[in-house]
Amino acid sequence: MSESKTYSGFVAIVGRPNVGKSTLLNQLLHQKVAITANKPQTTRHQIIGIETKDNQQLIFVDTPGMHLGQKKAINRYMNKTARAALVDVDCVLFVVEALKWTEEDALVAQAIESVNAPIFVLVNKVDLLKDKTKLLPYLSELQQRCPKAEIIPVSAEKNIQVDVLKDKLWKLLPEGVFYFPPEQVTDKSIEFQLAEIIREKLIRFLGDELPYAVSVQIEKMELKDKCQHIHGLIWIERETQKPIIIGTDGEKLKVIGQQARLDMQKLLDQKVFLALWVKVKENWADNLSSLQSLGYE
Repeated sequence: MSESKTYSGFVAIVGRPNVGKSTLLNQLLHQKVAITANKPQTTRHQIIGIETKDNQQLIFVDTPGMHLGQKKAINRYMNKTARAALVDVDCVLFVVEALKWTEEDALVAQAIESVNAPIFVLVNKVDLLKDKTKLLPYLSELQQRCPKAEIIPVSAEKNIQVDVLKDKLWKLLPEGVFYFPPEQVTDKSIEFQLAEIIREKLIRFLGDELPYAVSVQIEKMELKDKCQHIHGLIWIERETQKPIIIGTDGEKLKVIGQQARLDMQKLLDQKVFLALWVKVKENWADNLSSLQSLGYE
Protein backbone atom coordinates (compact mmCIF):
# COMPACT_ATOMS: atom_id res chain seq x y z
CA MET A 1 0.00 0.00 0.00
CA SER A 2 1.26 3.45 -0.88
CA GLU A 3 1.80 5.76 2.09
CA SER A 4 0.79 8.80 0.02
CA LYS A 5 -2.65 7.37 -0.71
CA THR A 6 -5.54 6.75 1.67
CA TYR A 7 -7.57 3.56 1.92
CA SER A 8 -11.03 3.14 3.42
CA GLY A 9 -13.92 0.73 3.36
CA PHE A 10 -17.25 -0.23 4.89
CA VAL A 11 -17.61 -3.60 6.62
CA ALA A 12 -21.17 -4.76 7.37
CA ILE A 13 -21.67 -7.01 10.41
CA VAL A 14 -24.83 -9.08 9.93
CA GLY A 15 -26.48 -12.13 11.46
CA ARG A 16 -29.54 -13.28 13.32
CA PRO A 17 -30.27 -11.88 16.81
CA ASN A 18 -28.04 -12.77 19.75
CA VAL A 19 -25.04 -14.21 17.89
CA GLY A 20 -22.58 -11.62 19.23
CA LYS A 21 -22.40 -8.96 16.50
CA SER A 22 -22.13 -6.01 18.88
CA THR A 23 -19.62 -7.83 21.09
CA LEU A 24 -17.55 -8.42 17.96
CA LEU A 25 -17.73 -4.73 17.01
CA ASN A 26 -16.53 -3.69 20.46
CA GLN A 27 -13.69 -6.23 20.33
CA LEU A 28 -12.61 -5.10 16.86
CA LEU A 29 -12.41 -1.50 18.09
CA HIS A 30 -10.98 -2.37 21.53
CA GLN A 31 -13.63 -0.17 23.11
CA LYS A 32 -17.36 -0.22 23.75
CA VAL A 33 -19.42 1.62 21.14
CA ALA A 34 -22.43 -0.75 21.07
CA ILE A 35 -24.44 -2.03 24.01
CA THR A 36 -24.53 -5.76 24.63
CA ALA A 37 -26.85 -8.13 26.47
CA ASN A 38 -27.53 -11.83 26.34
CA LYS A 39 -30.96 -11.26 24.82
CA PRO A 40 -32.15 -11.06 21.21
CA GLN A 41 -32.74 -7.72 19.48
CA THR A 42 -30.58 -5.69 21.84
CA THR A 43 -29.30 -3.73 18.83
CA ARG A 44 -32.09 -1.75 17.17
CA HIS A 45 -30.19 0.77 15.08
CA GLN A 46 -27.37 0.70 12.58
CA ILE A 47 -24.28 1.65 14.59
CA ILE A 48 -21.05 2.67 12.92
CA GLY A 49 -17.69 2.05 14.57
CA ILE A 50 -14.56 3.60 13.06
CA GLU A 51 -10.86 2.83 13.36
CA THR A 52 -8.21 4.87 11.59
CA LYS A 53 -4.61 3.70 11.40
CA ASP A 54 -2.10 5.83 9.52
CA ASN A 55 -3.51 6.12 5.98
CA GLN A 56 -6.24 3.48 6.45
CA GLN A 57 -9.78 3.70 7.79
CA LEU A 58 -12.04 0.75 8.62
CA ILE A 59 -15.73 1.57 9.01
CA PHE A 60 -17.73 -1.19 10.70
CA VAL A 61 -21.52 -1.17 10.39
CA ASP A 62 -23.20 -3.10 13.22
CA THR A 63 -26.80 -4.04 12.45
CA PRO A 64 -29.91 -5.34 14.22
CA GLY A 65 -30.34 -9.09 14.00
CA MET A 66 -32.35 -10.22 10.97
CA HIS A 67 -35.30 -12.20 12.26
CA LEU A 68 -38.53 -13.89 11.27
CA GLY A 69 -41.94 -12.96 12.63
CA GLN A 70 -42.14 -9.25 11.82
CA LYS A 71 -45.07 -8.71 14.16
CA LYS A 72 -44.61 -4.99 14.79
CA ALA A 73 -43.38 -1.93 12.94
CA ILE A 74 -40.17 -1.95 14.98
CA ASN A 75 -39.40 -5.51 13.79
CA ARG A 76 -39.83 -4.45 10.18
CA TYR A 77 -37.68 -1.39 10.86
CA MET A 78 -34.84 -3.53 12.27
CA ASN A 79 -34.87 -5.98 9.35
CA LYS A 80 -34.93 -3.15 6.84
CA THR A 81 -32.02 -1.45 8.64
CA ALA A 82 -29.96 -4.65 8.56
CA ARG A 83 -30.57 -5.22 4.84
CA ALA A 84 -29.75 -1.59 4.01
CA ALA A 85 -26.26 -2.07 5.47
CA LEU A 86 -25.45 -4.56 2.70
CA VAL A 87 -25.68 -1.95 -0.05
CA ASP A 88 -22.30 -0.87 -1.49
CA VAL A 89 -20.16 -2.41 1.25
CA ASP A 90 -16.57 -3.50 0.75
CA CYS A 91 -16.84 -6.59 2.95
CA VAL A 92 -19.46 -8.57 4.88
CA LEU A 93 -18.99 -10.30 8.23
CA PHE A 94 -21.76 -12.88 8.62
CA VAL A 95 -21.79 -13.95 12.27
CA VAL A 96 -23.23 -17.36 13.17
CA GLU A 97 -23.13 -19.41 16.34
CA ALA A 98 -20.97 -22.52 16.58
CA LEU A 99 -22.97 -25.72 15.89
CA LYS A 100 -26.26 -23.85 15.66
CA TRP A 101 -27.86 -23.10 12.27
CA THR A 102 -31.44 -21.77 12.26
CA GLU A 103 -34.05 -20.54 9.81
CA GLU A 104 -32.98 -17.00 10.65
CA ASP A 105 -29.37 -17.83 9.74
CA ALA A 106 -30.71 -19.06 6.40
CA LEU A 107 -32.56 -15.75 6.03
CA VAL A 108 -29.28 -13.85 6.43
CA ALA A 109 -27.44 -16.21 4.08
CA GLN A 110 -30.07 -15.51 1.43
CA ALA A 111 -29.73 -11.75 1.97
CA ILE A 112 -25.97 -11.76 1.36
CA GLU A 113 -26.07 -13.99 -1.74
CA SER A 114 -26.18 -11.02 -4.11
CA VAL A 115 -23.44 -9.04 -2.34
CA ASN A 116 -20.52 -8.45 -4.68
CA ALA A 117 -17.82 -8.16 -2.00
CA PRO A 118 -15.65 -10.49 0.11
CA ILE A 119 -17.65 -12.39 2.71
CA PHE A 120 -16.38 -13.89 5.95
CA VAL A 121 -18.57 -16.31 7.89
CA LEU A 122 -17.52 -15.93 11.51
CA VAL A 123 -18.34 -18.95 13.65
CA ASN A 124 -18.68 -17.28 17.03
CA LYS A 125 -18.66 -18.64 20.59
CA VAL A 126 -16.20 -21.46 19.83
CA ASP A 127 -14.87 -21.02 23.37
CA LEU A 128 -18.15 -22.48 24.67
CA LEU A 129 -17.84 -25.75 22.74
CA LYS A 130 -17.33 -28.75 25.00
CA ASP A 131 -16.65 -31.14 22.13
CA LYS A 132 -14.34 -29.41 19.64
CA THR A 133 -14.41 -32.43 17.28
CA LYS A 134 -17.90 -31.40 16.18
CA LEU A 135 -16.63 -28.10 14.84
CA LEU A 136 -14.95 -29.38 11.65
CA PRO A 137 -18.09 -31.02 10.17
CA TYR A 138 -20.03 -27.83 10.98
CA LEU A 139 -17.42 -25.70 9.18
CA SER A 140 -17.73 -27.96 6.14
CA GLU A 141 -21.49 -27.60 6.23
CA LEU A 142 -21.17 -23.80 6.38
CA GLN A 143 -18.81 -23.80 3.40
CA GLN A 144 -21.47 -25.62 1.38
CA ARG A 145 -24.14 -23.14 2.51
CA CYS A 146 -21.92 -20.12 1.75
CA PRO A 147 -19.53 -21.26 -1.02
CA LYS A 148 -18.24 -17.72 -1.74
CA ALA A 149 -17.25 -17.08 1.87
CA GLU A 150 -14.11 -17.62 3.92
CA ILE A 151 -14.97 -19.38 7.20
CA ILE A 152 -13.21 -18.29 10.40
CA PRO A 153 -13.94 -19.72 13.88
CA VAL A 154 -13.81 -16.92 16.47
CA SER A 155 -14.81 -15.91 19.96
CA ALA A 156 -15.78 -12.25 20.14
CA GLU A 157 -16.05 -12.49 23.92
CA LYS A 158 -12.60 -14.05 24.45
CA ASN A 159 -10.87 -12.28 21.54
CA ILE A 160 -10.02 -15.56 19.77
CA GLN A 161 -8.97 -15.02 16.13
CA VAL A 162 -10.42 -11.49 16.08
CA ASP A 163 -6.98 -9.98 15.40
CA VAL A 164 -6.47 -12.49 12.58
CA LEU A 165 -9.75 -11.32 11.04
CA LYS A 166 -8.81 -7.67 11.45
CA ASP A 167 -5.47 -8.15 9.68
CA LYS A 168 -7.37 -9.57 6.71
CA LEU A 169 -9.74 -6.59 6.70
CA TRP A 170 -6.93 -4.01 6.65
CA LYS A 171 -5.48 -5.74 3.58
CA LEU A 172 -8.82 -5.69 1.75
CA LEU A 173 -9.33 -1.92 1.94
CA PRO A 174 -9.69 -0.22 -1.44
CA GLU A 175 -8.15 3.14 -2.18
CA GLY A 176 -10.50 5.91 -1.06
CA VAL A 177 -10.99 9.03 1.03
CA PHE A 178 -11.53 9.02 4.80
CA TYR A 179 -15.26 9.29 5.50
CA PHE A 180 -14.74 10.35 9.13
CA PRO A 181 -12.12 12.40 11.01
CA PRO A 182 -9.27 10.13 12.23
CA GLU A 183 -10.15 10.67 15.90
CA GLN A 184 -13.85 9.72 15.52
CA VAL A 185 -14.88 6.26 16.76
CA THR A 186 -18.65 6.23 16.13
CA ASP A 187 -21.28 8.12 14.16
CA LYS A 188 -23.69 8.27 17.10
CA SER A 189 -24.29 11.39 19.18
CA ILE A 190 -23.45 11.46 22.88
CA GLU A 191 -27.19 11.62 23.65
CA PHE A 192 -27.75 8.42 21.68
CA GLN A 193 -24.91 6.67 23.52
CA LEU A 194 -26.26 7.75 26.91
CA ALA A 195 -29.78 6.57 26.04
CA GLU A 196 -28.36 3.20 24.93
CA ILE A 197 -26.53 2.82 28.24
CA ILE A 198 -29.85 3.18 30.08
CA ARG A 199 -31.54 0.73 27.70
CA GLU A 200 -28.75 -1.80 28.20
CA LYS A 201 -29.34 -1.76 31.96
CA LEU A 202 -33.09 -2.12 31.45
CA ILE A 203 -32.54 -5.16 29.22
CA ARG A 204 -30.20 -6.75 31.74
CA PHE A 205 -32.35 -6.09 34.81
CA LEU A 206 -35.80 -6.81 33.41
CA GLY A 207 -37.47 -10.05 32.32
CA ASP A 208 -37.50 -11.55 28.87
CA GLU A 209 -40.49 -9.73 27.41
CA LEU A 210 -40.57 -6.19 28.76
CA PRO A 211 -37.27 -4.91 27.25
CA TYR A 212 -38.85 -5.04 23.80
CA ALA A 213 -41.59 -2.67 24.96
CA VAL A 214 -39.05 -0.12 26.19
CA SER A 215 -37.35 2.79 24.46
CA VAL A 216 -35.17 5.53 25.95
CA GLN A 217 -34.59 9.19 25.16
CA ILE A 218 -32.31 11.77 26.73
CA GLU A 219 -34.55 14.75 27.45
CA LYS A 220 -31.90 17.15 28.72
CA MET A 221 -28.18 17.46 29.49
CA GLU A 222 -26.86 20.32 31.58
CA LEU A 223 -23.43 20.93 33.13
CA LYS A 224 -23.61 22.33 36.68
CA ASP A 225 -20.60 22.71 38.97
CA LYS A 226 -18.51 20.22 36.95
CA CYS A 227 -21.32 17.64 37.17
CA GLN A 228 -23.32 16.56 34.12
CA HIS A 229 -27.04 16.51 34.96
CA ILE A 230 -28.83 14.07 32.65
CA HIS A 231 -32.60 13.60 32.40
CA GLY A 232 -33.66 10.32 30.80
CA LEU A 233 -37.13 9.26 29.66
CA ILE A 234 -38.03 5.57 29.61
CA TRP A 235 -40.95 5.00 27.25
CA ILE A 236 -43.22 1.99 27.69
CA GLU A 237 -46.34 0.82 25.86
CA ARG A 238 -48.80 0.33 28.74
CA GLU A 239 -49.45 1.74 32.20
CA THR A 240 -49.32 -1.77 33.68
CA GLN A 241 -45.63 -2.00 32.74
CA LYS A 242 -44.65 0.88 35.03
CA PRO A 243 -44.43 -1.10 38.30
CA ILE A 244 -42.27 -3.75 36.61
CA ILE A 245 -39.63 -1.14 35.82
CA ILE A 246 -39.97 0.98 38.94
CA GLY A 247 -40.17 -1.88 41.44
CA THR A 248 -41.24 -1.75 45.09
CA ASP A 249 -40.61 1.75 46.46
CA GLY A 250 -38.67 2.55 43.30
CA GLU A 251 -35.87 0.10 44.15
CA LYS A 252 -35.51 -1.48 40.70
CA LEU A 253 -35.38 1.85 38.87
CA LYS A 254 -32.85 3.08 41.43
CA VAL A 255 -30.50 0.15 40.73
CA ILE A 256 -30.90 0.60 36.96
CA GLY A 257 -30.08 4.29 37.35
CA GLN A 258 -27.04 3.61 39.53
CA GLN A 259 -25.58 1.11 37.06
CA ALA A 260 -26.25 3.43 34.10
CA ARG A 261 -24.68 6.40 35.91
CA LEU A 262 -21.42 4.51 36.47
CA ASP A 263 -21.11 3.74 32.75
CA MET A 264 -22.01 7.31 31.86
CA GLN A 265 -19.25 8.64 34.08
CA LYS A 266 -16.75 6.41 32.28
CA LEU A 267 -17.98 7.59 28.89
CA LEU A 268 -18.01 11.30 29.78
CA ASP A 269 -15.05 11.18 32.17
CA GLN A 270 -16.89 13.40 34.64
CA LYS A 271 -19.33 13.20 37.52
CA VAL A 272 -22.94 12.47 36.51
CA PHE A 273 -26.29 13.07 38.16
CA LEU A 274 -28.95 10.94 36.45
CA ALA A 275 -32.69 11.39 36.84
CA LEU A 276 -35.04 8.87 35.22
CA TRP A 277 -38.75 9.08 34.46
CA VAL A 278 -41.03 6.34 33.13
CA LYS A 279 -43.73 7.46 30.69
CA VAL A 280 -46.36 5.70 28.57
CA LYS A 281 -46.62 6.05 24.78
CA GLU A 282 -49.34 3.58 23.82
CA ASN A 283 -48.16 0.85 21.42
CA TRP A 284 -45.15 2.92 20.29
CA ALA A 285 -43.40 -0.18 18.86
CA ASP A 286 -46.16 -0.71 16.27
CA ASN A 287 -46.74 2.92 15.29
CA LEU A 288 -44.62 4.51 12.56
CA SER A 289 -45.03 8.09 13.77
CA SER A 290 -44.18 7.06 17.33
CA LEU A 291 -41.09 5.23 16.09
CA GLN A 292 -39.96 8.32 14.20
CA SER A 293 -40.52 10.55 17.23
CA LEU A 294 -38.32 8.20 19.27
CA GLY A 295 -35.48 8.36 16.78
CA TYR A 296 -36.13 5.29 14.61
CA GLU A 297 -35.46 6.92 11.25
